Amino acid sequence: MLHYFFAALLATAPAQASPVPLSPVPASPVPAKPAPATALPSPERRQELLFDAARLGRADLIAPLVRTGANINARDARGFTALILAAYNAHPDTVEALIAAGADACLPDRDQGNTAQMGVAFKGDDAIAARLLLAGCDVNVRNRAGQTALMMAALFARPKQIEMLLAAGADRTLVDAAGRSAMAVAAAQGSDATVRLLGH
Repeated sequence: MLHYFFAALLATAPAQASPVPLSPVPASPVPAKPAPATALPSPERRQELLFDAARLGRADLIAPLVRTGANINARDARGFTALILAAYNAHPDTVEALIAAGADACLPDRDQGNTAQMGVAFKGDDAIAARLLLAGCDVNVRNRAGQTALMMAALFARPKQIEMLLAAGADRTLVDAAGRSAMAVAAAQGSDATVRLLGH
């Protein structure tokens, strides 16, 4: 449905008028009526389509929507950027398309301050986590609860992401607003393997 709707957005060529059949009786020329140009969706609708494309993994629609005016770094009604939506919903091709179109991987959501990097720690997509790290964001940035991506990865026992984050410079000694380090978070979850990994 999304693709059908957006295909209409790009259809701007007017249809050709059907030829008037010859008649033995002279007739006044019938002027051709040009087909009405396809109306573009409103700017607000184009923005909604970008969020829909990100959430549904429609990487093919990202660049056309941005070219027609959608703001790549806007937040939706719930405060999420298109990149956060694509990363959270595990769409690596769409994440790549958004970054290529200029999406800021460092922008947090509006309400909790969680970044796309934190979101994939929750969801567990290691490939997207690795791609986001290449964007060069501050690996120790905190959300409103003082949590870092490393703490999120520890909370959900994501060993590959913990290794990637530590290699990228994540600080395992930082504590959140409740005074818990990533290791303390893992211990509270009873994840001995994660505690050992963070203790190396």
